Amino acid sequence: METIDRELAAWLAHAGLVDDPDTIFAEPLTGGVASDIWRVEAGGRTFAVKRALAKMRVARDWRAPVSRNGTEVEWLLEAGRIVPGAVPHVLAHDASIGAFAMDFLRPEDHPVWKAELRAGRADPVFAAAVGRAIATIHSATAYSDTLAARFDTDTIFHSIRLEPYLEATAEAHPDLAPQLMSLSRETLATKIALVHGDVSPKNILVGPKGPVFLDAECAWYGDPAFDPAFCLNQLLLKCLWVPASREAYLACFDALAGAYLDAVDWEPRDKVEARVARLLPGLFLARVDGKSPAEYITNDEDRDRVRRVARPLIATPPTSLAVIRDAWEEELLK
Repeated sequence: METIDRELAAWLAHAGLVDDPDTIFAEPLTGGVASDIWRVEAGGRTFAVKRALAKMRVARDWRAPVSRNGTEVEWLLEAGRIVPGAVPHVLAHDASIGAFAMDFLRPEDHPVWKAELRAGRADPVFAAAVGRAIATIHSATAYSDTLAARFDTDTIFHSIRLEPYLEATAEAHPDLAPQLMSLSRETLATKIALVHGDVSPKNILVGPKGPVFLDAECAWYGDPAFDPAFCLNQLLLKCLWVPASREAYLACFDALAGAYLDAVDWEPRDKVEARVARLLPGLFLARVDGKSPAEYITNDEDRDRVRRVARPLIATPPTSLAVIRDAWEEELLK
C-alpha cells in the first residue's frame, strides 16, 4: 500500500469520502494504459479512484484529452439507469482534476472476464449476456438529440480509438489505406446511439447477476456497431492466447454476436451486422499493426495469421460475421 497524492487526497476529503486525508492508503491497480486506478482504504471503507492520463502507457506516442474522465462518468450514470447493476456506482467526481470515485467490486465475486477467458472458462451464456446488455443500452439511447449533444465527443473518440487503431494501421498497410481511412471517416460520421467504445473482456466483470462494464473513457454518441465489433475482435484474438480453448472462444463469439443482433430494434439487423463486419477486420489487424498491439500476440507467425485473414476482408468487406469467424477458424486449423 502507498499514500495517494495530495491533490487526490484533498479532493476525497472535500467530497466527504474520507475524514482525514492522512489516513488514506491506496493500492495501484494494473491493467490499463489510459488511466491511473487505485483501490483506496480509509476510515474503514474501500472504494476505487480513477484518474485519466494525457499520454497512454504504450510504446508509440498516443495522447487524448483528460476530459474523457467526465464523459466516462456520464456514460456510467446513463448505462446504470438503463441496465441496473451493469456498472459500478459512482460516488464522486471532480472534472477539474479529471478523477472520480466508484464502488470497488471485489475480485472474489466480480472476476475480470479476461482472466476467466485466460483460464479457459469461456461461457457462451455469459457472452450472450454481454451482447444483450450492450444492445439494450444502444436501443434505449438510439436517435436521442439530447444524448447526442451530451456525448458530442468526436475529438476524443478519434484520438483514442479511430486514429490509434484504424488510421495507424493504414500507415502500416498503405495498400489498404483507402479502405481503412474511409472506414474511420464513415464510422465517425455515423450518429445513432450511445457507444461505450472499449467493450473488451478486460473491462467487463463477471458479476453474480451478469456483466458489469468498466472503463467507458471512449464514450461517444455514434455508431453502435463499434461496440460489438470491438468485443468480438477480442474473442477471435483469444484463440491465439489459449489455443486449447479455441472452440470455446468461437462459441462465445457466436453467442455474443447472436444475442446482440437478435436485440437490434433501432434499425434493420442486416445493416448493423454489415457495419460490424466491416469494422471487425480493421480492428483485428490493428491489434498487431496499430498503436495498441495485443500483449499476448508475441511471435511473427501469429501476427502473420492475423494479417492473412484480415487483409482480404478489409479489401473486400463481408456483410456477415460468419464469414469472418469461418475464415479465422480455417486459418487456425491449418
